[in-house]
Amino acid sequence: MSALFPAVAARSDRPALRCGADSLTYGELARTAGALAARLDGVERVAVWATPTARTAVAVVAALLAGVPAVPLNPRTGGRELAHILGDSAPGAVLAGPGDALPAGLAELPRIDVELDATGPAHGDGDGEKDVDPESPALIVYTSGTTGPPKGVLLSRRAVAASLDALAEAWAWTSDDVLVHALPLFHVHGLVLGILGPLRRGGEVRHLGAFSVEGVARELGAGGGTVLFGVPTMYHRLADALSHDEELVRALSGARLLVSGSAALPVHDHERIAAATGRTVVERYGMSETLMNTSVRPGGEPRPGTVGTPLPGVDLRLVDEDGSVLGAYDGETVGEVQVRGPNLFSGYLNRPEATAEAFDGDWFRTGDMAVREADGTVRLVGRRATDLIKSGGYKIGAGEIENALLDHPGVREAAVTGEPDPDLGERIVAWVVPADASVPPAETELADHVAGLLAPHKRPRTVRYLDALPRNDMGKVLKKALPTAG
Repeated sequence: MSALFPAVAARSDRPALRCGADSLTYGELARTAGALAARLDGVERVAVWATPTARTAVAVVAALLAGVPAVPLNPRTGGRELAHILGDSAPGAVLAGPGDALPAGLAELPRIDVELDATGPAHGDGDGEKDVDPESPALIVYTSGTTGPPKGVLLSRRAVAASLDALAEAWAWTSDDVLVHALPLFHVHGLVLGILGPLRRGGEVRHLGAFSVEGVARELGAGGGTVLFGVPTMYHRLADALSHDEELVRALSGARLLVSGSAALPVHDHERIAAATGRTVVERYGMSETLMNTSVRPGGEPRPGTVGTPLPGVDLRLVDEDGSVLGAYDGETVGEVQVRGPNLFSGYLNRPEATAEAFDGDWFRTGDMAVREADGTVRLVGRRATDLIKSGGYKIGAGEIENALLDHPGVREAAVTGEPDPDLGERIVAWVVPADASVPPAETELADHVAGLLAPHKRPRTVRYLDALPRNDMGKVLKKALPTAG
């Protein structure tokens, strides 16, 4: 397999990475990461204290140059979860910034400080990456642990390269692009797509450190950024600011590509951004185990609420509860998404039973529920475990009801769940954060609104009002916390 980072091996003076006051050219990245990679000889796996800094990028690149699997650690992980991850992955050292205060759980691991001005002998013979089997792990990314202890997802070098190259083809992503983002660097979206993606293309990545409307406007405007990656919470804040921030309007209008992922972007925010800037936000669909599966293609007809069609090399099908493959492209028939292709993970670390359970032959069971439109476009409607509601004989996806609720001007945030009902089997419950808490939209008004946009059987039977929805670091709603939140 070709090198993951040919531009690093070329050691040019082109800008590679900027995060706050720290910046590196490809030549500087090659020297710094190469020197660090030389210190990893004999290490089987290495943990990375994944702060939103240039040091995290250097640490992961160094591990990949050395052929050592990296285990990104969320700095906000609690002690029990951290102990589980360390016990499961057994890293031989931890890479961290010199000023990082590490928790007691990491005290027993040898610490290697990541210096941005490191000098010394580069890794190997100095001409690039170690020659490593493409099927060997590049990263071990831990799942959120919503259905038990977090599982270590083994992402091979093959999978990383295949997914990034498929996105490059779909998005016309080249070395001329300057990517701007502020995503955390311990997961697929921020680290694989947001850091490794630009570096594989030979382009530049500018990480804001922390999200701000001002930072996005600056880097996409005067900074010359061409691509923005974000999650719906970020795009919602950008949409709110567009009405009074002309600098932001100009910056987003000048961007080549706006990409949203990790959760569905509400239709209302799609519409506000498009109306103010003339730019449509592209949504894509992926997960830790599969990297990227589908994407809306830039320049096509806007399709809010959809995640596009399968990426090059990815096969996708919908499967019914009885295991039969669904052939309907009617926008209504709900099935579980299964995928196969070179983007798939190699398995769960130390969990052969869980790995076997996750596959139907060579098809990975995503647990996501979706419908397919006539042209093959995929529209996600929720998770099988939490978002598939069986009410009155119908299979209903919570996601489409949430989008309908968010289309109501009186709704700021919305989540939908099902709860037992003696007549319907399950009734649809809407959890709503009103746009104005002093004047929340009436329950009947919201039910009629959903019924008018979708169908009567999809209307909420109960509405519960909250000050805010519980969310994780990526902005995803934690539905298991909703009963206690209510």
